Amino acid sequence: MKKILLFLTLALSLSGLSQENEAVSFKKNEMKVNAAFLVAGALDVSYERIINEESAFGASLFLAIDDDIDTKVMLTPYYRYYFGKKPAAGFFAEGFGMLNNYESYKYNTIGNESRTTNRTDFALGFGLGAKWITKKGFLFEINGGVGRNLFNSSDTDYEIVGRGGITFGYRFN
Repeated sequence: MKKILLFLTLALSLSGLSQENEAVSFKKNEMKVNAAFLVAGALDVSYERIINEESAFGASLFLAIDDDIDTKVMLTPYYRYYFGKKPAAGFFAEGFGMLNNYESYKYNTIGNESRTTNRTDFALGFGLGAKWITKKGFLFEINGGVGRNLFNSSDTDYEIVGRGGITFGYRFN
């Protein structure tokens, strides 16, 4: 009886070890381009590093190409938690910080004059989205989020910031 119990204990221990060694490996880096902003006149590129099958962190850099866009630069680090069956894919929730630089306009109604000021602020926010990935590593993502600027609260035009896009990219090692 002791030999059978010892054998079962040893077999269960080894099967647990073999499952750890046979962990599913997957690619952990992503580069993405936001097609929605590209059409609108801005470049928005992202890098994401997958921590494990359920979470990742990354950063997006937004640069305005068109002079008509008030927001000139945004640097947005983020953390995502995924709820899908594939590694780091499916529905996700994210928290983000956003360092943003924008032009603020002040209008004088008496003389019809306007004054432009350049402001920089930092926002905190959250977002939701979904990511689909092919077996070859190509990915498609839709996301949206909202945040609040923390420092220039007197500038009511840019108190709330948005984040979102329709993104295409590639996952690699």
